[in-house]
Amino acid sequence: MSTVNTRCPSCKGVNRIPSERIVESPNCGRCKSPLLDGAPIEGTADNFDTLLNSNQPIIVDFWAPWCNPCVGFAPVFEQTASEHSGNVRFVKIDTEAQQQLAARYQIRSIPTIMVFKNGQKVEQLSGALPKSQFDQWLKQFI
Repeated sequence: MSTVNTRCPSCKGVNRIPSERIVESPNCGRCKSPLLDGAPIEGTADNFDTLLNSNQPIIVDFWAPWCNPCVGFAPVFEQTASEHSGNVRFVKIDTEAQQQLAARYQIRSIPTIMVFKNGQKVEQLSGALPKSQFDQWLKQFI
């Protein structure tokens, strides 16, 4: 049985979720908050492929902590994730910590936003956008 490790958006505790239970909207074992809806999920080499195998669209933000546009875009990404809770999964991948994923998806500039459906990349956007423009761009995919 494969598992996905994800950090709780509320208490930051690490939770291990069996892959087949991801669709069941699991809660944190420590604080009981929802793990996968309403806040971006921390994407890692260990959990990313499992997250992509979702029936929901996946929106991925490739970012780095030293990148000012990435840090400025983070609240927009988080607010949008909260607004689309239950319909779309939002994933943040730190390109410094997850260099294998950054290389796999040929990330050359950050932030880079990718949209996946049924495990396949359908669109990519480089650069940060204001919330209204991000919502408009995203609307065509969800």
